[in-house]
Amino acid sequence: MRILIAEDERDLNNILAKRIRAAGYAVDACFDGCEALDYLIGADYDVAVLDILMPGMDGLEVLRRLRKEGRDTPVLLLTARDAVADRVRGLDAGASDYLVKPFAFDELMARVRVLLRTASASPTNVFTLADLTLDCNRHTVERAGTPVALSAKEFALLEYLLRNQGAVLSREQIENHVWDYNYEGGTNVVDVYIRYLRKKIDSGDGARLIHTVRGAGYVLREG
Repeated sequence: MRILIAEDERDLNNILAKRIRAAGYAVDACFDGCEALDYLIGADYDVAVLDILMPGMDGLEVLRRLRKEGRDTPVLLLTARDAVADRVRGLDAGASDYLVKPFAFDELMARVRVLLRTASASPTNVFTLADLTLDCNRHTVERAGTPVALSAKEFALLEYLLRNQGAVLSREQIENHVWDYNYEGGTNVVDVYIRYLRKKIDSGDGARLIHTVRGAGYVLREG
């Protein structure tokens, strides 16, 4: 899943980006509101974390313009302001959630997982299909009760497929949600990682779950 961090405090921005990447997410990061809006219009993000007080354009204005463009990207606002009126303004502008600084990183990630869960209409952070189970909280995968070791990128790809199980996803859609702008690999990266996943979750005795739809992309489904 792909997350945008827009925070003008560079140390905090770098720490958040580093730790969120370590949690297995693709991350783009910027330091002002104008750049944040360009990112949000130019790519499909699963969650955006916006500081309110940023140079160029504040987070609330970024949010208003994003919603005016018809984008429904879940947005978590960060701010040092904790007055009720400030929280109300943020939520009324279209924010999905609001977190006051200073905050614990674990709480930030818990709120991000809630936004991801809400966007995919899932009641939990555990996704299943047939005998395949992925637990976002524990960062574990099992097939028929047997643990499956995945790299961070393989986990992110499988999570995206499971969140959209039954839907045919193009290579472009997958790349846009699992890789960030810093990726410098080959053009067949999606096909390569699909092969990696198939070897790990589709090579046993169970039914194949990852299917190729010729000319369209890939779909995760039974049968």
